[in-house]
Amino acid sequence: MPPTERSDGAGAGRPESLADLLGGRRGAVDATLPPVAFAAGWLLGGHSLWAGIGAAVVAGTAVAGWRLRRGDRPRSVLIGLLAVCVAALIALRTGRAEDFFLLQLLSNAASALAWLVSIAVRWPLLGVVVGVALRQRGRWRRDPALLRAYGRGSWVWAASYVLRVAVFLPLYLAGQVLALTVARVALSWPLVAAALAVSWVVVRRSLPAGHPGLRHPVDRAGAVAAAPEK
Repeated sequence: MPPTERSDGAGAGRPESLADLLGGRRGAVDATLPPVAFAAGWLLGGHSLWAGIGAAVVAGTAVAGWRLRRGDRPRSVLIGLLAVCVAALIALRTGRAEDFFLLQLLSNAASALAWLVSIAVRWPLLGVVVGVALRQRGRWRRDPALLRAYGRGSWVWAASYVLRVAVFLPLYLAGQVLALTVARVALSWPLVAAALAVSWVVVRRSLPAGHPGLRHPVDRAGAVAAAPEK
């Protein structure tokens, strides 16, 4: 990303990045711990489903407690723990260890579809998420340059979910529990970090020279919207 002297509220001399706004990498790291614990428990327990599920639930509970202590929103923490519990219940119901990863596979397929549809209907999810983070509501959509930039950046995120499905699906169908675990880790925080970096570069380079930045959408009449007060 080429350096710039303009700052969109992130501090003097440094532009605010999508990682600053969304903080996606930290949550992705947390999300990899229960699957790793599941695979370790399953393997050390002699392919015992109960051992794997017990380890995953303990890890998920520990992550939830740590996230609450560091000040994360209780609702997002509970959703993360609920996802671990639902994945465990699915595996217990079917008796197949690979089904612990079924919820992740389905959620990535649904996410890929949602991102693609959002681009098609000109409500790119990257703009929606950043707009909410910046408390802009729908003002960013009245800026043709921002709308176009967010649409291009959203393709990066859509591709990341398609990639996960393309990797997870054959491993799931083959019942490769350990390979699924490795893929889950490899395609979680590293892929999120890459998507944040690449989509940020795409958005920045898609904006015309002189554009005031993400915090200041320019409507079609050329008026610059003021950033919301903090």
